[in-house]
Formats: sequence, structure tokens, C-alpha cells
Amino acid sequence: MGRRRIQRRSRYTQRMTDCLFCKIIAGEIPSTQRHNSDLVIAFNDIAPQAPLHVLIVPREHIGSAADLRDIPAHGALLARMHHVAQEIAVDSGYGDSGWRLVSNVGDEGGQAIEHLHYHLLAGRQLTWPPG
Repeated sequence: MGRRRIQRRSRYTQRMTDCLFCKIIAGEIPSTQRHNSDLVIAFNDIAPQAPLHVLIVPREHIGSAADLRDIPAHGALLARMHHVAQEIAVDSGYGDSGWRLVSNVGDEGGQAIEHLHYHLLAGRQLTWPPG
């Protein structure tokens, strides 16, 4: 059995000036920030689905997880995003009770904004399977 080649449609073509998250990162749209560093910004979701619902977003415009290609740089970025999620969950008092980290990809995956991001959810019993 041969390896199947994954075809990826690049989402880097989207102009960053049209991206909602890029505008939030640039400070053009206000947000309630939970973290702000050189690689990552995190802010409260405006339509929370749990008592804690934070979006963790890279400063670099990447369309989705399907567009991650630079293994060393993107590996470090994803590690940072996971670390930020853990810090926020623990600082918010949910480190021991549990939390969920979700990244949607594409329309059928539920991705509404074409900029890589994680949803950090906690503070209520989360069911499986989701949605």
C-alpha cells in the first residue's frame, strides 16, 4: 500500500487586511485579551459556549491547521499555543477539573474564520461527540 498524497489548498492568499483575527491582533477591533506575546494572542470569545471560552490565535496569518508546513517554526508555534491554553485554563481555575482545546478546519469542520485558532473551553461538562 502506497502513501496517499494529501492535496492542500493554500489559504495564505487571503488578504490579512480582510481577516477578523488579524484586525484584532492589530488592535483595530477591541477584544478582552487573556494573553499577548510575540507569537500568540488569546482573547475571550464574543459568543461563549462555556463559562471559559478563549480563542488562542497565532500572530502569523495561517489559514488553518491544514496550512501548517514549516515543521520547525510551526511546531514551536503550536507548542506555544498549547502552553498558553494550559496557562489560561490553570489560571482560570480549571486546571484540575478539565478543559477542551479544539481547532476546526474548513467549512465542514466548522471553521468560521480562516485564521488558525484554538477554542479553549471549560467550566461545564463537555459532551462527546461534539456538535
